[in-house]
Amino acid sequence: MLHYKALVQSKKIKDTMSRTCQITKKRSRVGGGYSNRTRATEFNPTGKRRRYPNLQKVRVYVPELDTTFILKISARGLRTIKKKGAYRALKDAGIIK
Repeated sequence: MLHYKALVQSKKIKDTMSRTCQITKKRSRVGGGYSNRTRATEFNPTGKRRRYPNLQKVRVYVPELDTTFILKISARGLRTIKKKGAYRALKDAGIIK
């Protein structure tokens, strides 16, 4: 089984310190923190807030390579792996050459 740190050290995958999905490349976004009540008032600033993707640390087994990858992927990325299959999804994302 190949661990995340071992893969990074062997340059097989790129380390993402930021909260980014390795499959779908989803990142954090900045959005307004307004409710409808706030919009109704004349002056009530709430500012912006950062919204993060739903990232999970997941072990993904690839039977074609007979290896297990530990990845940080979003819930959408899990659905992509389920739909395409592990090998094709990781290959399309550039994790496997």
